[in-house]
Amino acid sequence: MGVVAPLTFRQARDLVLNMVRGNAAVEEVGLDSADGRVLAEDIAADRDTPALARSVRDGFAVRAIDLPGTLDVIGEVRAGERYSGAVGRGQAVEIMTGAPMPDGADAVVMVEHTKRDGNRVIIDRSAEPHQFINARGCEAAAGEVLLHSGARLDYSAVALLAAVGRPRVKVYIRPTVGIIATGDEIVEPHEVPEEFQIRNSNAWSLAAQVGRAGGIPQVLPIARDTLDHTRGIIEQGLACDLLLLSGGVSAGKHDVVEPAMAALGAEFFFDRVLIQPGQPLVFGRARGKFFFGLPGNPASTMVTFEIFARAALERLGGEESPMLPITAARLTRDFRHRIGLTRFLPARLHGDATVTPIGWHGSGDVPSLARANGYLVVDPDRAEYAAGEWIEVLPK
Repeated sequence: MGVVAPLTFRQARDLVLNMVRGNAAVEEVGLDSADGRVLAEDIAADRDTPALARSVRDGFAVRAIDLPGTLDVIGEVRAGERYSGAVGRGQAVEIMTGAPMPDGADAVVMVEHTKRDGNRVIIDRSAEPHQFINARGCEAAAGEVLLHSGARLDYSAVALLAAVGRPRVKVYIRPTVGIIATGDEIVEPHEVPEEFQIRNSNAWSLAAQVGRAGGIPQVLPIARDTLDHTRGIIEQGLACDLLLLSGGVSAGKHDVVEPAMAALGAEFFFDRVLIQPGQPLVFGRARGKFFFGLPGNPASTMVTFEIFARAALERLGGEESPMLPITAARLTRDFRHRIGLTRFLPARLHGDATVTPIGWHGSGDVPSLARANGYLVVDPDRAEYAAGEWIEVLPK
C-alpha cells in the first residue's frame, strides 16, 4: 500500500517500542511458576542481607591487632550457629564459611595461612580489619528495592524472591497471540502436499517463538487468498492481545492481508523496512489491537518476529525494557553483501567467539535456518568484511 516511506531497522524497532505499552492485567503465582514471568510489583529486602556480619572463608576469626602471633583457640562456629562468647586479646575462634562473626573479632584469616598446634593457632602474617567478612547489610539493606516492576524473572531472581520471604509474587498475565498463516498454497503439517503446495511451518515456528517470549500462542486456521475469508480469520485473531499474520503482505494480486485489515479500520504505522529478509513488513493497529503482517518466507517470518514482534509482545507482557541480544564475533572467512539493507543472515556461532556464515538458498531455506544458531547482522553501509574481523550477531 506504500502508506509511509520505508523505515530503517532501527527506526522501525524504535517505533514499535514507542507505540506499544504494557497490559495492566495482573495475577499472583508461586515460586514454581515465576521463572520467565514479568514482575507487576517492586520487591524489597525484608531485612538486612546478611542479617549479621559473616565470614566468607573457612579459617579463624581474630582481632587484626593481634597479628602476626600465636593465639588461643577458644571455640568454633559454623553456618547456622551463633558463637555465644567473645574474642578477646590473643584469642581466635575457628570459623566456617557463612558463619556469623563472633563478638570482638574484626577479621578472618584463611585456614591455608595458619598452622594449628593443639588449642593454639600460629599465624605468621598480619591481617586487615574486615578482611574476608561480609558486613551486615552489605548485600542489601532492609526495605531496599531489589527487583522492579517490569523486570523479567530468571532463576537468580527466583532465588532472590525465596531469600526475601516472597513465596508468591504478582506478575503480569501472559498475553495471548493469534497466529494466522495465509495462502492457498499452504497445507497443514499432517497433510501430504501436492508438488505446488507447502506445509504450514510458519505458524508453528511463530508459536514456538511466542512461547519463548512469554506469550500464549493461539494458532488459527489458514487464511485463504480471498478478502472475505482472510477478513473472517483476522476478526477471530483480533480477540487476542496481539495478532501475527504470515504471508500476504507483498504487492501481489492475491496478497490480501493489508486490504483485509484496512476493511477492518486498521491504521498502519509502517509497511516496509529496509532489511533482508523481511522488507514487506506491516505493523499497525485494528480495533485496539496491535498486529504484524510478517512476510511469508520462513526466514522472513522468523527474523521479523525476533527483531520487531517479540519486542511488542514483551511490552504487552509488562516488560519495561525489551532487549535485542545482539553480540559480536569474529568471522571465520571473508564475507560480502550488497549495501543498502540491514541483513540478518543465517550463521553458526562457535564457542571461541567466532562465527561462520551458512550458505543458503534464500528466505525459504528452512534446513539452513535449522542448522544456524544465529544471524549475522550486516551493516547496510558496508559491503565487505575480512576473515578475523568483528561482525554483529543475533543469537537464535
